[in-house]
Amino acid sequence: MKLLPTLFAASLILLLASAVAVAEDKPREGKWIQLFNGKDLTGWKVKITGYEAGDNFGNTFRVKDGLLTVAYDKYDKFDGKFGHLFFTEKFSHYIIRVEYRFIGEQVPGGPGWALRNSGIMLHGQSPESMGKDQKFPVSIEVQLLGGSGSGKRPTANLCTPGTNVEMDGKLIRRHCIPSKSKTYHGDRWVTVEVEVRGDEVIKHIVDGKTVISYQKPQLDERDADAKKLIKDGVKALTGGTISLQSESHPVQFRKVELMKLEK
Repeated sequence: MKLLPTLFAASLILLLASAVAVAEDKPREGKWIQLFNGKDLTGWKVKITGYEAGDNFGNTFRVKDGLLTVAYDKYDKFDGKFGHLFFTEKFSHYIIRVEYRFIGEQVPGGPGWALRNSGIMLHGQSPESMGKDQKFPVSIEVQLLGGSGSGKRPTANLCTPGTNVEMDGKLIRRHCIPSKSKTYHGDRWVTVEVEVRGDEVIKHIVDGKTVISYQKPQLDERDADAKKLIKDGVKALTGGTISLQSESHPVQFRKVELMKLEK
């Protein structure tokens, strides 16, 4: 008879532990939406510097062997043709997950910092609202980097084209902030998740660990492109477009999926 209280207590502990686990995992209980269908660029729109929205110069963004691929075989040189592939639906509260890898060699003329460099742009403006010669959409960038073969080069860093964020209650105006991720050398696949909750908090997650977190993404009134987007003095970014970058190094994505979260 003395075992019954012990068994009851053990069962209660397991039940409470399960409840905590469920509560922690609740944001991930929704349905994953495949933004990339593995066949073509349906639902996406290209904007490349120097070209009108919708003009996929050099077939830069394409689907090859079931992979969303950024390629430069039709370029003589890069010549500042930074590109972005926009998903046409806008989002506010969600988790996005991508699997990416860098391949091949950087196209001639690509800047040194763009070696094995791409990104996921969040809370962005629409491709139609960008200037013809605008290099980057006003957005929050989850910078995707690959190792150069030696040394440290973390991925899922934060960059802020035309934007600012807050960390620990302080406004951060620094353009790029490194994450705490490890370095991924070679052509290996890397999985990055981003949990986005409007203008409340954004978390970059690599290998299941949060590597950087920040709050209150907002437009930077000092930036000419961002200034055009400020309406009635409101700078807070609560949602927007999602886009993938072409920055002069070939890169492939085999998964781009999203789970909507409740506000």
